[in-house]
Amino acid sequence: MPTERITFTGHSGEELAARLDLPDGPHLGTALFAHCFTCGKDIPAARRIASRLAAMGLAVLRFDFTGLGHSDGEFGNTTFTSNVGDLVKAADYLAGRGMAPGLLIGHSLGGAAVLKAAGDIASIKAVATIGAPFDPGHVTHNFGDALPEIAEKGSAEVSLGGRPFRIGAEFVRDVEEEQLAPAIAGLKKALLVLHAPRDAIVGIENATQIFLAAKHPKSFVTLDDADHLITRVEDAEYAAEVIAAWGAKYLGIRPPAPPPGAPEGVVRVSEADPGGFLQDVTHGPAHHTLADEPASYGGTDRGMTPYGFLSAGLGACTSMTIRMYARRKKWPLAHVSVDVTHDKVHAEDAEGGAQKIDGFHRLITLEGDLDDDQRTRLREIADKCPVHRTLEASSKVTTELAGG
Repeated sequence: MPTERITFTGHSGEELAARLDLPDGPHLGTALFAHCFTCGKDIPAARRIASRLAAMGLAVLRFDFTGLGHSDGEFGNTTFTSNVGDLVKAADYLAGRGMAPGLLIGHSLGGAAVLKAAGDIASIKAVATIGAPFDPGHVTHNFGDALPEIAEKGSAEVSLGGRPFRIGAEFVRDVEEEQLAPAIAGLKKALLVLHAPRDAIVGIENATQIFLAAKHPKSFVTLDDADHLITRVEDAEYAAEVIAAWGAKYLGIRPPAPPPGAPEGVVRVSEADPGGFLQDVTHGPAHHTLADEPASYGGTDRGMTPYGFLSAGLGACTSMTIRMYARRKKWPLAHVSVDVTHDKVHAEDAEGGAQKIDGFHRLITLEGDLDDDQRTRLREIADKCPVHRTLEASSKVTTELAGG
């Protein structure tokens, strides 16, 4: 996934730092991501969601709000309204590059910000929130003990997530006065609300209020036992999968024509975790799965192994080939299942020498009122499976380095 490090001008003229994650293949649409309160563009959840959306053909812009991360400006002078202004400026930047965003994604207070900003960005077709508060003033619970000092002195330094931040009275006033219900009711965009029932920072009742205030089309998906920051890889992956599948419908994403010489399109494999072996496997914008190695081999066992995929291809092709033949013959085949196992087996080469080759064993189960001749014929047809023939024949694999 190629990534551009860019800057654009925020609401107050300060330069904001951003990453633009781009698809390896055709650019089919654009998403804009707003991070959580005092977080940043590089938190794991943001990276994971951006990676998954890029894999399905969407460019994703994620940036640090004014005064946070690598962006210029003073955080103590920012407000909820200024965050909304930064989002609008980010959308303007993308539009200026000919890639106006169609999808807004917001995490926590960033989720409240995208609900407010959506009405000011004409290109937006869909909005997704993750752990968002219905009342932006909810964020003051994180520094409730400092509210008297902020009211008296105009600002105070608070510790959030172990880091010091200066919170101004204007920020507190702004979030406490903000009412999202009218913006949500008048959204006129598709809405996806993701929230964890056990979220200890922003309670699940916030998701209920957002969902009830919105008009259709709207969807709600639970994040089960995820934490508020979506820190676990599997939770970020799940959220990314849901947003990707849901967003494709409302953004009207359609697979591009396959490249010459690849009638089924390109299967792209890219590292999901450089520290292990987990891989993102995509086949165009519509299909995604994971590949991995077992824990005993240093993996996390979150996806099939490469040989598992090879076995799956053989099993699927075998079942489909049998079904097509039985359907054409109008035979009473009720169900097919194929168990495939793989191992290295001993064989003799052409000169009679011993060698080890890959062995695949299929156990085919045929259900239905079939006679013996029909079952025998279907067993023979299994060997006509194209993947079977490919595995038995010699194949040619060519390799080149990109950019070389």
